[in-house]
Amino acid sequence: MGQRIHFVVDPQGWCCMGLIIFVWLYNTIFIPKVILFPHYEEGNISVVAVLCYYFCSLFCIASLFRASVADPGKLPENPKIPITELEHWELCNKCNMMRPKRSHHCSRCGHCVRRMDHHCPWINNCVGEDNHWLFLQLCFYTQILSSYTLILDFCHYYYFLPLKKENWDVFVFRHELALLRISAFMGLIILGGISRLFYTQLMGIFTDTTSIEKMSNCCEDISKPRKPWQQTFSEVFGTHWKILWFIPFRQRQPLRVPYHFANHV
Repeated sequence: MGQRIHFVVDPQGWCCMGLIIFVWLYNTIFIPKVILFPHYEEGNISVVAVLCYYFCSLFCIASLFRASVADPGKLPENPKIPITELEHWELCNKCNMMRPKRSHHCSRCGHCVRRMDHHCPWINNCVGEDNHWLFLQLCFYTQILSSYTLILDFCHYYYFLPLKKENWDVFVFRHELALLRISAFMGLIILGGISRLFYTQLMGIFTDTTSIEKMSNCCEDISKPRKPWQQTFSEVFGTHWKILWFIPFRQRQPLRVPYHFANHV
């Protein structure tokens, strides 16, 4: 099943996503230039450390772009409603279209999204049924990359042996301290924010509850799991193979579950 491209025209979202890409580019360019490559050449670190950093960086930017352009679950204009599911659909009072329960109308995007969790300006897209798994991967790999960057910043000054060959005519070495302080500051801010977001997302999956449902307080006993956690995660990621939950370079195959669930907005 091919994944449809979804593009949101929102200047605020473009600015937020541009800021994220800037931080990613900053660390992907300067961290290897200042820390990884010089210490690898002098034998302080192995090639595995260099490759792991680039793999984390690749998975992070891949999940970002895919979550941004993936269709979150936009409902078609004239959906074909199965007769057996008709009672589990409702009329949206904003766009006057039929939608399955647990869908929500996004005022910023201007349409309803199946099992919408929230609209995220940092990916300039809604987080819904079809791209929630990519958003979770983005949060996960952003934490890994931020943590890795902070560890490298710390080890460069307090653990690794001082570099023997430094070209002070090169910009990055003349301003090394400032560059790494900026990197550490951005890493701490992003790690703190994304860790809290990732935790709330995991709790939402464990309890089978979206962020909108929590805010609207429409669910009873939201802290009590309604399904086994393996089932809720499998439904989000579209596969029972847990190793595939970490791979952004694949197509999600939705599990055959009904449109309706225990709760709805």
